[in-house]
Amino acid sequence: MTKTIINGQLGHLIDINDRGLNYGDGFFTTAKVVDAKVQLWPLHRARLSECARCLGFGDLDFAALEQDVAQLLNSRENALDEPAVLKVLYTRGSGGRGYAPPSDVQPTRILSLLPYPDAYREIAQKGLSLSVAKTRLAQQPLLAGLKTLNRLEQVFIKQEAAQQNSDDLLVLDTTDKVIETSSANLLMYKQGQWYTPSLDQAGVQGVYLAHLQERMPVISCQLNLAQVLSMDAVFCCNSLMGLVPITRIAHHDFNLDVAHSLLAKQGIKI
Repeated sequence: MTKTIINGQLGHLIDINDRGLNYGDGFFTTAKVVDAKVQLWPLHRARLSECARCLGFGDLDFAALEQDVAQLLNSRENALDEPAVLKVLYTRGSGGRGYAPPSDVQPTRILSLLPYPDAYREIAQKGLSLSVAKTRLAQQPLLAGLKTLNRLEQVFIKQEAAQQNSDDLLVLDTTDKVIETSSANLLMYKQGQWYTPSLDQAGVQGVYLAHLQERMPVISCQLNLAQVLSMDAVFCCNSLMGLVPITRIAHHDFNLDVAHSLLAKQGIKI
C-alpha cells in the first residue's frame, strides 16, 4: 500500500498552483528500502543536493527530510519482510509570475513509500532484451545528468516500448550517441575495461551507476550503436534493480554466462 507525506504531514494536499504541477519545476530520486533501511542513502542525498543547486533551490533541509523518511518507514507494517521503494520529490512550491520563479523559494517536499516491483526479482537472473528506440533524447547540457520532473521524453519512450517485442529500449540522443535505457544507465565491458556513455549532454546520472564508479574504474565516453554492439558484455543498472545483464540489443545477442562471470569477478551479487 502506498503511503505519502507532504511537507511532513500525512494526507496533506498540494496547491494547484504548485510549480511542479504546472511547469515540472523540480526533481526527485527513487531508492530501494531493505530491512527498513534506505540503500545508498548518501548518494541519494548527494543527487538531491546537486539538483537543488543546479536549479537554484538553495540548501535543502535534510533534517526535516530524514525525519519524514523515518516516519514513513516506522509506519510500514512488516517492514523487515519485503523490500520497498522510497520516492523523494521536491518542487519549487507555489509563487512567481508565470515561468519566473519566486525570489524566496519554499519547496514542496513529497515522500512516497511504494511496493517493490515483483518483476525485478527475476530480471537479474534472466537478463533483459532491448530494442533500439526511435524516440531520441534532446541534448541540453544545463539539465543533463539531473533527475528533474521533466520526463516527457521517457513517457514517449515507454509508450514506444509497449509496442516492441523486447523488455526495454536502448535510447540514443539526437546525434545518435547511445545514452541509456528508458529508466536505467548502461555499463559495458570490453577487453578488461568498463565503459559507460557520457551524460554531459543528455540522460540521467543514476545513483547506482555512481555507486559502481566509486568501487571500480569506469571510462565515461561517447559511444555509437556499433561500438556498444561490439562489447563483450552490456549491463543496465538503477537503484531498484541493481546491475542487470543485457542478453540482446536489436538482433545482436550477448552471452549471459560471460556477464555473470564478470559480475562474480567484481563481487557484485544479483
